[in-house]
Amino acid sequence: MDIKYLRLLAKEYPTIESAASEIINLSAIRSLPKGTEYFFSDMHGEYEAFLHMLRSASGMIKIKIDLVLGKTVSARDREQLAELIYYPEKEITRLTNSGEMSDEWKRLSIYRLILVCEAVSAKYTRSRIRKRIPSDMVYILDELLNVTDDVNKDYYYDEIISAIISTGIAETFIISLCRLIQSVSIDRLHIIGDIFDRGPRADIILDELMKMHDVDIQWGNHDISWMGAAAGNPALIANVIRIAMRYNNFDVLEDGYGLNLRALAVFAGETYADDDCKRYTPSTLDDNIYDPVDLDLAAKMHKAITVIQMKLEGQLIAKHPEWEMQERDLFGRADFRNGTVTINGKVHELLDRSFPTVDPESPLELSEGEAELMKVLGASFRHSEKLQRHIRFIYAKGAMYKTCNNNLLFHGCIPMDESGELQSVNISGQKYSGKALLDKLGELVNQAYFGNGSDKDFASDYMWYLWCGAKSPLYGKDKMAFFERGLLADKTLHTENYNAYYTFSESAEICMSLLELFGLDAEKGHIINGHVPVKIKNGESPVKANGKLFVIDGGISKAYQSTTGIAGYTLIYDSHSLNLAEHKPFVAGESGNTPTIHLVEKLDRRANISDTDKGEEIVDKINDLRQLLEAYKAGAIK
Repeated sequence: MDIKYLRLLAKEYPTIESAASEIINLSAIRSLPKGTEYFFSDMHGEYEAFLHMLRSASGMIKIKIDLVLGKTVSARDREQLAELIYYPEKEITRLTNSGEMSDEWKRLSIYRLILVCEAVSAKYTRSRIRKRIPSDMVYILDELLNVTDDVNKDYYYDEIISAIISTGIAETFIISLCRLIQSVSIDRLHIIGDIFDRGPRADIILDELMKMHDVDIQWGNHDISWMGAAAGNPALIANVIRIAMRYNNFDVLEDGYGLNLRALAVFAGETYADDDCKRYTPSTLDDNIYDPVDLDLAAKMHKAITVIQMKLEGQLIAKHPEWEMQERDLFGRADFRNGTVTINGKVHELLDRSFPTVDPESPLELSEGEAELMKVLGASFRHSEKLQRHIRFIYAKGAMYKTCNNNLLFHGCIPMDESGELQSVNISGQKYSGKALLDKLGELVNQAYFGNGSDKDFASDYMWYLWCGAKSPLYGKDKMAFFERGLLADKTLHTENYNAYYTFSESAEICMSLLELFGLDAEKGHIINGHVPVKIKNGESPVKANGKLFVIDGGISKAYQSTTGIAGYTLIYDSHSLNLAEHKPFVAGESGNTPTIHLVEKLDRRANISDTDKGEEIVDKINDLRQLLEAYKAGAIK
C-alpha cells in the first residue's frame, strides 16, 4: 500500500494498540444486526404528516410499545405513551395545564420510556447510542440503559429516577428520552424524491431532514424545479411560484424562504385589474397561517406568473431544438388575435382570451414590466439564505439514483422505448442511456448550481428539461399538459402518457436486468421508485414484478389522497424483513391512527452489518489497518 496513505492513517491511529483496538471494534460491529432503513417518497410539502411518520417511525414505535408493555399496561396508557414519545413537549404542556402532571406520572413514564428505549436500541453498540444522546444527559441515560443483572435493577432505577425528579429535570429528561427513541428507531432514511410543491411547508421538512444522522435523497422532478430556480433558471423560478400560487401556498415562499412577492402582487393587480382571473383561482388545500392573501389577488398573481412561465418555456424550446419539443410550444404557436391554437390540424378555442402582455406578432417576448419583475424575483431567489442552504443540503445528500444494500433507488424511471430497449438521449452530440444517462445527468445537475460560464448556462437550461421533458427519467411522460389543462376544453388533450418503463417494469425479468445494469445482485435486489401515485382503491398494488419493484408514492400529498384512497407508504427494511406501512390520512391531534403494516418479504436469516454495503466498507478499513499494523511492526512507520 501507498506509504503516504498509511502515514495519513497513522495520524488517526498513532500506535499499534490503537490500530489493533479499532480492528477489534470494527470486527465486532460487523457481527451486529443491520440497522432499520426507512424509505419515503413524494412528501410534497406535507410537513405535518411527514413529521408524524418520522416521530412514530411509521408506526413501528407503537408496535415496540405493545411488544414490551402489552401484558402489563392498558391499551389506553400505551396510546398515551406513544403520544408522549411522538410529541413530548406538547404532551408535557397539556398535562401541566390540566393538572395531571405529578411525580408519580413522571416516575412511571420515565420507567416505561427506559424499557421502550432498551428495546429499540438493543441491536446497536453502546458508543453508537451515546452519540445520539444530548450531551448533558449522556451519563444518566447511559447508566439507565446499561444496568447489568448483577445489581438490583429495580432499586437502581428507583434511586436514579427519584434523583431526576427531586432535582427538577424530569421534564427535560423525558423529552431527551423521547427524542432518543425517535432517533434510534430510524437508523437510515432514504427520500425517493419530491420534497417540494403542493403541500404547505417543504421548508419545515428540510429543516427536519438536516437534523437526521443518516439521510440520502434521490432527486425528483419537483426537487429539480426548485434546485434549478435556486440556480437562476427563470422558467423554473416562474414554475416554482406558479405551483405555489395554484395551491395558495404563500407561507412556504414568504415565511419559509423570505421570497419577496410584493412586486408580483403589484404587477398582477395593475395588469389584470379588469380581469376576474377566475380560471386561475387557487385550489386551497391548506390555509396560509402567516401570509393570507385575498383569493382574487392570488388568482391575478397566478395568471401573471403563468403567462410569464409559458413565454420563458417557449424561449427555452426555441433555444434547444435538440430537445425535439417544438410541438410543445403551444403558447408561441397560438393565434391570440382569434383566441385559438391549432393542434394536429384541429383548431381549438382558448378558454382565456385576455392576454394584455402578449404581442401577437412576438408572443414569447416578455413585456417590459414582466422582464423587470423577473429580475426582482430572480434576485430574491438568489439572496434567500435559507433557500440556498436547503438547496446545498439537497445537493450534498442527493443524486439521480443510489444503490444501497442491493436496492436501486430512483424517483421516476429508466427511460425505455416501446420495444423495451433502453431509450437513448442526445446530450451535446453524444447519446446516453440507462445508468450512463443518469450519471451524465447527475453531472449536469451539479454544473447548473456549481459550474460557471457556458457549461453552467447549458446545464441550467437542462434543469427545465429534467422537470418536464419526454425523455427525462425524473418526469417519465410524453408531455406535461400544462397549457392544455389550463386553456383548452378538450380533455382528450389533457392526457399525459407514461414512458414505456412503467409497463415493462411490471416484469421481474426486466427489473432484474436493470439491477444487473447497476451492478447489483438481481436475485436479492429490489428497485424502489416514487413519482407515480398507487391507486390502491382501484386495486393497484405498490408491490410489483413479483416483489422486485416497490412503488411507494401512495399519496402523502392531500392533492392525491382522493385518487389513491390512502395517505402514503413507508417501506421499512430491518434485519428480519421488508415491510410496507400503509398510512391513513393525517389529522392533527389524532396521531393514534397507526398505519397498517404489511410483511412483503421475509429474509432467510437475520441480516447483519456484515451483509450490507457498510459491512464491505468496514472490511476495507480493517484490511487497511492490518497493513498499518504490519508497517508499524516492520518499522516502515514509527
